Amino acid sequence: MAPDILLTPGPTPLPPQVREAMARPIIHHRTSQYRAIFKRTLQGMQTVMQTARSVFCLTSSGTGAMEAAVVNLLCPGDEAVVVLGGKFAERWQSLCKTYGISVAPIPLAYGDAVDPQQVAAALAAHPKAKAVFSTLCETSTGVVNEIPAIAAMTRKSRAVLVVDAISGLLADECQTDAWGIDVVVTGSQKGLMLPPGLAFMSLNDRAWALVDQGKSPRFYTDLRLYRKALADDDTPFTSAVSTVVALEAALQLILQRGVPQTIQRCALMAEAARAGVRAIGLSLFARRPSNGVTAVAVPTGIDGKQLTKLMYDRSRVMVAGGQGEMAGKIFR
Repeated sequence: MAPDILLTPGPTPLPPQVREAMARPIIHHRTSQYRAIFKRTLQGMQTVMQTARSVFCLTSSGTGAMEAAVVNLLCPGDEAVVVLGGKFAERWQSLCKTYGISVAPIPLAYGDAVDPQQVAAALAAHPKAKAVFSTLCETSTGVVNEIPAIAAMTRKSRAVLVVDAISGLLADECQTDAWGIDVVVTGSQKGLMLPPGLAFMSLNDRAWALVDQGKSPRFYTDLRLYRKALADDDTPFTSAVSTVVALEAALQLILQRGVPQTIQRCALMAEAARAGVRAIGLSLFARRPSNGVTAVAVPTGIDGKQLTKLMYDRSRVMVAGGQGEMAGKIFR
């Protein structure tokens, strides 16, 4: 039987070096041996996330880091602006509502990117907003947002900018410090070439001020515990040891190529994929497409759910279908 060809937005294929690292005998996480590995990986993540500030690692999916951002930065009754336009942007909204945050949404049609002026207008209309939540790449639609301009608009207000870079990191540019992004969250199973299970966060001083003032109940996601543990190159709770060991192997591959070169490679491959889509008469769904996810509109009269099944049954090619209201209408 032919091997599966994994082309989904995530998880993504694992290089042989990563699979080999995961297969090594497990070590204990409260040892100097593991702490040395953990320290090296987080230093590598600083390079990947293009930041000089500390990077924190949570044993969770990317949503765990998203929840940590909401519960640490905001308190019940606080106000936040949320850029919509897809399932994962809507997750920001759901998380905020779960913790009693008043949401000022910026509604967008699926497939559209936000106009930075919409962010400026929302902040002007809601001057008490403490945070703006956005995606870099909206995984559900393949749209990449103009984060540098959004960051510039946000800096004119009291709000911090929180960016979901889970599918965008290492595929689309994400210059955390240079662009002035206050908080970036990402996950392991996409550009980092790892299985799901690790999430990462970076916060600047403006964001930490909110964390330290925060009154929301928190335990596993309490970033103050992670900050305290990181002083000893440690974590407050059990690490996903084998995945962190594999992260070191993945980072070696990424940093040997270089972060700019990795992003350029993704851009080239994305353009090739988009050209192929157009060449067979199909249309792209995203008006501002990401390098990390290519969303293709399913032609009228075609059942998109059956299409993805047929691709796998006939060719062992695994792609993802649409999510939520886009189910059966696009594949990614």
